[in-house]
Amino acid sequence: MLGSSRSRHRLTTALAGFALLVTGAALQVGTAATPAHAATTYRVLFDDGHAEEAGNADWIISTSKPDPLSQDSSPSSETDWTGALSSWGVDLQKTGSYSMKTATSALTYGGSSTTDLSNFDALVLPEPNTLFTTAEKTAIMNFVNNGGGLFMISDHTGADRNSDGYDAVEILNDLMTNNSVDSTDPFGFSIDTLDISSGYPAAISDSSDPVLNGAYGTVTKSLIADGTTATLKPADNSSVKGLVYRSGYSGNTGAFFVTSTFGSGRVAFWGDSSPIDDGTGQSGNTLYDGWNDSGATNAALALNATAWLTGASSGSSGGGGGGGGTCTSAQLLGNPGFESGNTTWTATSGVITSSSSEAARTGSYKAWLDGYGSAHTDTLSQSVTIPSGCSATLSFYLHIDTAETTTSTAYDKLTVTAGSTTLATYSNLNAASGYVLKSFDVSSLAGTTATIKFSGVEGSTLQTSFVIDDTALNVS
Repeated sequence: MLGSSRSRHRLTTALAGFALLVTGAALQVGTAATPAHAATTYRVLFDDGHAEEAGNADWIISTSKPDPLSQDSSPSSETDWTGALSSWGVDLQKTGSYSMKTATSALTYGGSSTTDLSNFDALVLPEPNTLFTTAEKTAIMNFVNNGGGLFMISDHTGADRNSDGYDAVEILNDLMTNNSVDSTDPFGFSIDTLDISSGYPAAISDSSDPVLNGAYGTVTKSLIADGTTATLKPADNSSVKGLVYRSGYSGNTGAFFVTSTFGSGRVAFWGDSSPIDDGTGQSGNTLYDGWNDSGATNAALALNATAWLTGASSGSSGGGGGGGGTCTSAQLLGNPGFESGNTTWTATSGVITSSSSEAARTGSYKAWLDGYGSAHTDTLSQSVTIPSGCSATLSFYLHIDTAETTTSTAYDKLTVTAGSTTLATYSNLNAASGYVLKSFDVSSLAGTTATIKFSGVEGSTLQTSFVIDDTALNVS
């Protein structure tokens, strides 16, 4: 929401900001920031060829298929694309490191279509509701065996949305046990025939796991709202690993989020579609906003897993499988959520604050640059040494509110730099409700000590506040 003015704001500035909120004119013009180093584009295919929109489901990133960019080429919020998975798609798009497509026909591998699996790094199966054909199962298994990433998302037993006699539990188990490539429990787990009504499954403690501790944040809990779990079978595939467990379960039972490897590829499983549902979609669907559920960290889990499956993040998950290199996975920034107050960071007066006038994303503290309604400059910086041989990703959550009413002039600006590289510039034109995740590949700075710096410059009238929280510089 639109934040309150700082004490030095003039009354007219605060009133202008309130009017902007009331009229719903929070501006979202401007384009997604460009990452500093995006030599590799990671390609993700979302399946919509198996009744993923049946009933109340709306498991698509956009109604524009196969290319979501045809709906909005530079989305800044989840509603710029239409679908219950639009938050997932838009968050990936804004990093500048991913390209996405939607498949609406049979899945193939080694063919000539634009959605052939050979053109992608990862395939997402978001609660399929029709069986895969024999040819499709062969294509999927060969895709993974040859290095692709497979993200399987189930729902509870009985969630047969198109009434064809099959639910996602049966369909995904059929993929794993009835294919021409390897039907002997290839991924090391089976999906349980259960309908678990509710809960917040908790993540295991593993600071080195790139899915639980990745560029998009630390995973603590997920959400289950009529979902299921998996039973692990490490004797069949030693790389299988439970990352998130239903309350009261551990080891080989009650695993709600699972990773594994197969051949040269990677696999992830999630036991419910509610966590990826962002509450928006096409008219007529009854949806639930699990993506932003305050009791869970579903967005971080989905995005970290996507990065791991595509190879955008290295490190190992699922036992000894995947990734590698000589880099030790770590988060390098000190006081990343500002909860230790004015320490570690170098900041101008008043920037690191627990003021209730602007809400923190998590905890009590955040970094609040500008917001005075007069000519002002604020800075926030921290120097960090990035080890050689590491992939590095800088991420942070940014909230911008403004009393400016222009739709064309950037009066107030926030510039983000890493070393001598400008990662992004935001302005009053990018104002939006809530925090928005920003992520940048800064691997080009490996082997150096670089200063991460935020510089906010405000014009002479009408406030713009740039509020930052939950920063991270993850290496792997």
